[in-house]
Amino acid sequence: MTIQIDTREKSRAIKQIVSYFDETGIQHYTSKLYVGDYMSLDNPRVVIDRKQNLQEICGNVCQQHERFINELKRARENGIKIIILCEHGSNIKTLADVQGWVNPRLRTSPKAVSGKQLFKILFTIGQRYDVDFVFCDKRMTGYMIAKILGGAI
Repeated sequence: MTIQIDTREKSRAIKQIVSYFDETGIQHYTSKLYVGDYMSLDNPRVVIDRKQNLQEICGNVCQQHERFINELKRARENGIKIIILCEHGSNIKTLADVQGWVNPRLRTSPKAVSGKQLFKILFTIGQRYDVDFVFCDKRMTGYMIAKILGGAI
């Protein structure tokens, strides 16, 4: 398997992912992707968009909503399946678990999105744009990328 990594991925943020690829013999290179952050050359119709945590997803669906939705539309129009891989940690394993998430920003901003609100937004986006949300611990991201792009999920 050869994985293309988007040039906009910060090298310090993906050091552990690249190490996993190197340790397991997964070929990889960096080049700009049309949508998403990771794609296998074996199946360019499936891409992964990696998110650091639920806070980043909140920013995408609230403050950067138009840019985020435009990327999902671009993918759908070109027959590309996007899987959002969120490195939130072991307490969030499924989209349903997002309902119980307590957004730390709620302490300082009563208008911040709650876990229940975020779940509804993500569920709707998933339905409307055929997006899957997968969650993992940061230590497992490289493995999950290989597993998803290898067709195991």
